[in-house]
Amino acid sequence: MRQTWRWFGPKDLVSVDDMLQAGVEGVVSALHHVPSGEVWSVAEIEKRKAEIARRRDGSPSGLAWEVVESLPVSEDIKKQKGDWRAHIEAYKASLRNIAACGIEVLCYNFMPVLDWTRTDLAYRVSHGGTCMRFDLVDFAAFDIHILKRPGAAADFAADVAEAAGDRFRAMSDEAKTALAGNVAFGLPGAAEHLTLDDVRAHLAEYGAIDAGRLRRHFIDFLEEVVPVAEEVGIRMCCHPDDPPVPLLGLPRIMSTEADYKATLDAVDLPANGMTLCSGSLGARADNDLPGIMERFGDRIHFLHLRNVKRESNGLFGSFHEAEHLGGDTDMVALVAAALKEEARRRKAGRKDHQIPMRPDHGQDILDDLTRRAQPGYPSIGRLKGLAELRGIMTALSHERHGLPA
Repeated sequence: MRQTWRWFGPKDLVSVDDMLQAGVEGVVSALHHVPSGEVWSVAEIEKRKAEIARRRDGSPSGLAWEVVESLPVSEDIKKQKGDWRAHIEAYKASLRNIAACGIEVLCYNFMPVLDWTRTDLAYRVSHGGTCMRFDLVDFAAFDIHILKRPGAAADFAADVAEAAGDRFRAMSDEAKTALAGNVAFGLPGAAEHLTLDDVRAHLAEYGAIDAGRLRRHFIDFLEEVVPVAEEVGIRMCCHPDDPPVPLLGLPRIMSTEADYKATLDAVDLPANGMTLCSGSLGARADNDLPGIMERFGDRIHFLHLRNVKRESNGLFGSFHEAEHLGGDTDMVALVAAALKEEARRRKAGRKDHQIPMRPDHGQDILDDLTRRAQPGYPSIGRLKGLAELRGIMTALSHERHGLPA
């Protein structure tokens, strides 16, 4: 697998030099400052490539921008309202510009309103480090009592809604503000930061859009943009919902194996692919990650390898970001399945036989705790995860003791 690392640009507190010392082979980045629906120009893409290509002292880094994550799909496209048709044309233009700059893999998502959701961005674990956590009761307290979404209580089990009320009443004003900020947290340097009023406005516009209609909108989008991606040589790969369940009364359509099968079958072109995120899909107990790798390997264009620890035995509940080898996903089995897929591709002569992967998220440990980089993206925590994953890859690929090629 191609070992990559996510970088949020010059404002990222983890530098190009840090990436280089971590031993990564390629970089995952995006133009977070460009608003959704606008064209990524060749000039802006080349500027980011140049930033990645040099170290702090100006010398060449030897690294290149290899994966885009993410070229955002606007809310207008998802809702098919406002300027959605113009936004699709802008997306096509961006695809052509990305390809012209030599980048071949594009990760994106189709999650309504919020790209990802956590209730705690610095949850302390037993060894003293911190991680991101989704607490179902805290989220219910936010939905019912802070956002005050009409009908929210009915979307939770009675015991969860009751516990949420108790927890909300025990919260200080500072804790309530922190919880709201955590749920609506955006990417650093992003062009859009959502307020509670923004979230309420989006929810109102999604009121008539159920899962079936949102999936139809997604397929409409794919039918427009995937042929362009196919034409210019870009492999698009949709990231799963995070968490992979309906939230805030919004539909979720990329949460299970069945969801992926429906959309990949609907636009059955090689450029229409999947980002297998073991953390997002792994938050649901019914998602078989090694099996998904085996069954969808032909269309998996990007891997996010991280682990979560589910905190209940139900289909979905609270969870936190675990160490890469310490959660509920069998990471060894997943990596073995990915290596088998790569061997199959090499045998078939595929140019894309090497699948890019990155150590997704990581616990804040050691100096991460004072650096305070983007939540989920510490330097040392991700380096630890990458080292563990690299060890699995090396062992499974060993010429005497590893898997047969």
